[in-house]
Amino acid sequence: MTDTIISSATKEVVIGFGRPFVMIGERINPTGRKLLAEEMKNGDFSRVVADALAQVEAGAQMLDVNAGIPLADEPALLVRAIQEVQSVTDVPIAIDSSIVEALEAAIEVYVGKPLINSVTGEEEVLERVLPFVAKHGAAVVAISNDETGISEDPNVRFEVARKIVNRAADYGIPSADVIVDPLVMPIGAMGTAGRQVFELVGRLRSELGVNTTCGASNVSFGLPNRHHITGTFLAMAIGSGMTSAIMNPLHSEVKTAIMAADVLNGQDENCASWIRANRDPDEVGAAGGRRRGGGRRRTTAS
Repeated sequence: MTDTIISSATKEVVIGFGRPFVMIGERINPTGRKLLAEEMKNGDFSRVVADALAQVEAGAQMLDVNAGIPLADEPALLVRAIQEVQSVTDVPIAIDSSIVEALEAAIEVYVGKPLINSVTGEEEVLERVLPFVAKHGAAVVAISNDETGISEDPNVRFEVARKIVNRAADYGIPSADVIVDPLVMPIGAMGTAGRQVFELVGRLRSELGVNTTCGASNVSFGLPNRHHITGTFLAMAIGSGMTSAIMNPLHSEVKTAIMAADVLNGQDENCASWIRANRDPDEVGAAGGRRRGGGRRRTTAS
């Protein structure tokens, strides 16, 4: 079994086959959020803190933290965001940036074992990111694209993933610390996008033995009632073997689909998490010995 362990100073999260699906909160990302971007540039991280707390309250076991703002000092902003989030919650963090200098700065201040998001199959990126991932004993998200871009052929994306896993091993990074993102395309633009991911996830699990993740909301981009699409996609991806996703736990449709998939996959022991989340608050447990309404159950004489 492949277990990827991510930690903060006081808490561990294990991503692995046969374990409950791990929800990684996506909200701390200024891309497409003008107000958040402006506040972060001005040194106001109150919304970052509020988003962190809200996502953890909604059930996120990890948080993705991104500070990608054009023309801003991304390394400094990412460091501040990581520190602010770690000051208010103990869930582990995925440090998210396409700027290597920002990743390097953030990992220096992070307390625990982070997930670095991300490394691609591009040679320059591999040579810059993997050494400091190895140095700090971190885990890393492997994005299945390289110098040629994102292939529409799932076999090509699989081979890029294999390349990254093998190169990570060259630096002493075990496959358990490589979580592959097979790349989710918008289903509205590519009708086979869902099937491609389901196939890839199965192969990544059976052939490479690695855990998987994705940016789940990509699949429903541009569609109406999109959260139902995202939730159903994730339930099907979990059935194919996906073990985590960067998603919004505040969308109840998505969260409920994930929890139901865990139940049906036998990854929610005794359905305990489902029952806790869905039990009627008016019901009194067996210890109370009462039914809602307080009366004795009637029987009808025959």
